[in-house]
Amino acid sequence: MQFKIYSYYRVKLKFMIMKIGELASVTGCSIQTIRYYEKANLLPSTQRSEGNFRLYDKAAVDLLLFIKHCRSLDLSLPEIRQLLALNSSPGAQCEEVNQIMDAHIQQVEDRIAELTQLRAQLKALRRSCSSERTIAQCGILQNLTASQNPKQ
Repeated sequence: MQFKIYSYYRVKLKFMIMKIGELASVTGCSIQTIRYYEKANLLPSTQRSEGNFRLYDKAAVDLLLFIKHCRSLDLSLPEIRQLLALNSSPGAQCEEVNQIMDAHIQQVEDRIAELTQLRAQLKALRRSCSSERTIAQCGILQNLTASQNPKQ
């Protein structure tokens, strides 16, 4: 991003074309991630310089920041692809977007339930051993070993 001074009273924002390293710096995404999103068809193919460098503009910055925000919400690449397709139809109803979010919320709730159960199992395992025991007497190791042996 550059600022071009047209007068002392007005500064006009001018976005320059940038290479992949600059795009990575501006968005906080690694170069490898940007290339991955291009291969996954989340970022469109870009124009190339005479030296065959990828060139990006402000639209690429905006798109990459959108993808990055979606990933921070743990949305999958197919979900992001759907959202991008829906985003390209600004006059359409947002029912599909809501359905995608509702499904994702349910996935998160299911994972939370699984993790809550896992935490309970780990706490029970931890309570099976005190610090005063030796390794031979360790309740955690005994329980882990007992769970490996098939019941006869």
